[in-house]
Amino acid sequence: MIKIRTETVSDHSSVFKLNYEAFGNREDESKLIERIRLSTQFIPELSIVAEEDNEIVGHLLLSKAEVINGDNSHEVIVLAPIAVKPSLQKTGIGGQLIQEGLKRCKDLGYGIVLLIGHPTYYPKFGFKPARNFGLELKQFKVSDEVFMVCELIAGELDRIKGELIYPKSFFS
Repeated sequence: MIKIRTETVSDHSSVFKLNYEAFGNREDESKLIERIRLSTQFIPELSIVAEEDNEIVGHLLLSKAEVINGDNSHEVIVLAPIAVKPSLQKTGIGGQLIQEGLKRCKDLGYGIVLLIGHPTYYPKFGFKPARNFGLELKQFKVSDEVFMVCELIAGELDRIKGELIYPKSFFS
C-alpha cells in the first residue's frame, strides 16, 4: 500500500537516488532538489514522498516562485520535479502525489501552480496552457502546450498576470 507523506531529512538520500534513477541516471533533478531545499523558496510540507514497504517510491517538490508584471509581484508555486521509481511508473503514484500537492498548496493559500510538463499528462489534474491566461515564461524556451497553470483558488487567474520568474535555485 502506498503511503503519501511529507519528506523528512532522513529521506534525502533516498529521494536523491530515486530522482537519479527516474531521470535516466543523471543528477540534474536530484541536485535541483538539494538547491531548492537550501533556498528561501522551499516549503517543507510541499516536499512530498510516496512510500511503499518503507521504501521511497515517489517524490514531488513544489516551491515558491514569482509572477512579475511591471511593479506588481505575486508569489506562486511551481511544480518541479516529480519522480516515480521506474518500475512503478504509470501505476498512479505520480497522480497521488500531484493531487496531495495541489491540496496542500490550496490549504496554504496559494492560488496557482505552474509547471513545464507533458501536455497530455497534467491536464487531467486541472492544468491548462498558461499563456492563454496572460502568463509568460522567458527564462526557458518552451512551447505553449508544455507551460501550464492550475488555478486552485477561483479568480486567481484573473488577478495574476505577467512573467513567471523561476528562482536562482533552478539554475546551477
